[in-house]
Amino acid sequence: MGQSNTYRRYERQIVLKEFGTAAQEKLFHAKVLVVGAGGLGCPALQYLTAAGIGYIGIVDFDKVELSNLQRQVLFAVDDIGKPKAIVAAEKLKLFNPEIQFSVFEKKLGTANALDIIVGFDVVIDGTDNFATRYLMNDACVLLGKPLIYGAVLRFEGQVGVFNFPERDGTPGTNYRDLFPQPPDPATVPSCNEAGVLGILPGIIGTMQAAEAIKIITGIGRPLCNTIVSYNMLDNIYYECMVSPADNNDINFPKSKEAFESFNYEWFCGITQLPNEISTEEFDELLKKEKLNIIDVRETDELPVIHEFPCSRIPLSRFDESISAIGSKEKIVFICKSGKRSLSALKLLNEKYPDCRAYSLKGGLDEWKLKIHLKK
Repeated sequence: MGQSNTYRRYERQIVLKEFGTAAQEKLFHAKVLVVGAGGLGCPALQYLTAAGIGYIGIVDFDKVELSNLQRQVLFAVDDIGKPKAIVAAEKLKLFNPEIQFSVFEKKLGTANALDIIVGFDVVIDGTDNFATRYLMNDACVLLGKPLIYGAVLRFEGQVGVFNFPERDGTPGTNYRDLFPQPPDPATVPSCNEAGVLGILPGIIGTMQAAEAIKIITGIGRPLCNTIVSYNMLDNIYYECMVSPADNNDINFPKSKEAFESFNYEWFCGITQLPNEISTEEFDELLKKEKLNIIDVRETDELPVIHEFPCSRIPLSRFDESISAIGSKEKIVFICKSGKRSLSALKLLNEKYPDCRAYSLKGGLDEWKLKIHLKK
């Protein structure tokens, strides 16, 4: 592509007196890693590519699903079943052939995170689970890389910058300063359960891309030590400052060896608990025993279960119905992802500590996936 075409592509931002050719050159030489090519990652990738970031890394091990298309607008119906990272890179190359892409079609883990992240200047968090967020944060702290945080749920989103100093020299805080300890996974709904309006990740993901451009070029004021929350129903923005936590380094791995041996799933409480059963164990119990299966999803949630008999007691009305649950049979609570069923199990155990009750790990999502793979 000729130089004149390159200028015309980026002309609208080059003519900004606060930006100019110097800032554009910085973008050309920058390397940005986007972890997660989903609701946040898609808009971030699109605008980083459009802005002229010279080298972009994409980390994602997932495949495109129909339910993604409501918010992951980089993908189309023909992409369903294909690897997100590969499809994203192919489409972005067509959009801007000047950009180089590295595709990591794998799950970010302790064995590969440091080796992947070390080659980039800025990291954008487009993930949706606490274990990966803590892992990514710790890797960025160890390597001295800025981390741009984003999160969405229902109608509200957040964005902030970690591990990057303010202009006055104030050191940057990190994700562990915001959340020194991970929350109980049973109390934190996911977008799969609580939902998200599709346009919201587009707004937050674009804001993350904006923060990356500000950090790289030096324009504006990056959201260092600051979380901006946006509620789109009320069109309200508000900021909260993040201060260093007194105990944020208690569990922090302080070396490469400590990082690689740190169990982030255990730390975040998402490994299988003693009173959880896997999909395989659940199937075996269905064959051998009479189970009292209780679906704690709301009454209007789909799909309806036809594969086995179950009753529905929504978690929102569980307290008023708990006394009607028999304790003689073995009880298995189910929901969409396994979080609300754990909450129901906890409530039941508090009232009937001797009952034989379990929660289906991974919920109906994982059970149906395993059934589909068997066919």
